[in-house]
Amino acid sequence: MTSISQREVSIPLGIIVEKRKSSHPWADWQWLPVAVFMNASKTASWEELVRDDNFVRYHAATLSLTLHRKETEALRLNLSLDQPELYVVLQENEDHQSEFPYLPQAVTASSYDAQDFHDAGDDIIEKVAMPDAVAAFIQAFVEEHHVEQEFKKRRRDRVDLEEQKFGKSPIFVSHTKH
Repeated sequence: MTSISQREVSIPLGIIVEKRKSSHPWADWQWLPVAVFMNASKTASWEELVRDDNFVRYHAATLSLTLHRKETEALRLNLSLDQPELYVVLQENEDHQSEFPYLPQAVTASSYDAQDFHDAGDDIIEKVAMPDAVAAFIQAFVEEHHVEQEFKKRRRDRVDLEEQKFGKSPIFVSHTKH
């Protein structure tokens, strides 16, 4: 496994994507990331794991979960949850002839990164449970690199009201009749 003393570390995670029958009238199938696992084959690509009448689960890909020392605040927040989470991002497959309409794009432990992916477009971003071994690895990384940031209250600038009024005429002039 990677040394946690480095500024940035990565661990490979297998991404499990489920293809499930949809109840939506415009889509036959729903595609969602449902889990991740460690010690995954780095060359896996849509290997079928389990099949039922209503769903198929695939080891869709193996992606790197990358931790950076500047993200420790987000990682600590995640680890404080009752069930820590990972966020898996699926992007639309540009090969429209493929049987797989989405491709695993990223996995992150930071809710901030997940929000950035959400804001960026039409990707599917789903929370999945963080395996205990991954949580232990992240915890060790956070303990090695986290530096508590002291809160500094920003001071407001002083405004000279007379300076703000100079040269500006009122937008509305009231005309009152007596």
